[in-house]
Amino acid sequence: MTTINNRVALGFTQLTDADADAFCANVIAKLTGNTAFPNLPLTVAGLTAQYTTFHNACAAAAEGGKIARAARDAARTVLDTSLRAIAAYVQSIAGQDLTVLLSSGFEAINTSRTQTPLETPNFTKIEHGNTTQLFISVTTVPNARSYEVQAKTGTGNWQTVSVVAQSRKIVLENLTPGTVYDLQVRAIGGSTGSSLWSAPVSQMAT
Repeated sequence: MTTINNRVALGFTQLTDADADAFCANVIAKLTGNTAFPNLPLTVAGLTAQYTTFHNACAAAAEGGKIARAARDAARTVLDTSLRAIAAYVQSIAGQDLTVLLSSGFEAINTSRTQTPLETPNFTKIEHGNTTQLFISVTTVPNARSYEVQAKTGTGNWQTVSVVAQSRKIVLENLTPGTVYDLQVRAIGGSTGSSLWSAPVSQMAT
């Protein structure tokens, strides 16, 4: 029998600042009121304060100079350090209970030496962002390194429109308002290199 070794994934430290912002916001939402984790090493309020500092620093750095970028990088370091500590605590509580682990907002990685094909992700949410944008969330797949989203219109060919490290709030940009897009997603990694593609879903851009 294959032993499942689920661990909290620490890949969030390698995310872009925009993706790290979305990742931390999701962790805060999932940990708020989550009774599975009663003694966090940093309170949700404390993490929220660090996240707000980072979020604001990112906005300032987009229009500022070297000092603003340095402030953003310093805020990111503080946030990553806190998220690492919380991740270790989540691991100590969740153990091999994947449901509890994922309830924290963190993602999982399977550290078993026996490689297995990845599960196929499914769309869980598609929302409109700004004009020409869609925000997509898909189910988290243990041991996935990234998620690839393809789109097509009508009888056209599938084209890759996003490859990201996280499964939540994937941003599709530069869409044509009023156009219906067919979307599908797959996980990247595992012994076969990728999962099967999900069943296509359709959404109109605004």
